[in-house]
Amino acid sequence: MTLKIRIHDSAPPYEQVRAQISEQARAGTLPVGYRLPTVRGLAESLGLAANTVAKAYRALESDGVIETRGRNGTYIAAAGSAAERGAALAAQEYAERVRRLGLGEGAALDAVRDALRAAYQG
Repeated sequence: MTLKIRIHDSAPPYEQVRAQISEQARAGTLPVGYRLPTVRGLAESLGLAANTVAKAYRALESDGVIETRGRNGTYIAAAGSAAERGAALAAQEYAERVRRLGLGEGAALDAVRDALRAAYQG
């Protein structure tokens, strides 16, 4: 596993850790079942505070990318389906909210496209 923290990046360090692990899991670079370093071990190797890495691990676990097995460690989960379920749930919640706000389908889709462009290009 290779992670690089860029000090001058606009994204906070925990988000850089989260995004890189998530991308490597999605790409298969980190296969399902791969054991991740401990929070302290990864924090030490990256020169970060343990709480920073713990925050990234909590977000990854919430996203279904990793699973913590107590004292047995933290592993890459079979995340594809969990990530897709999470995206579908978020999309459903968004659709219900914009409908309640009275937005039409076109305006709702435009808002999503703008948000995705900002998220993936920024």
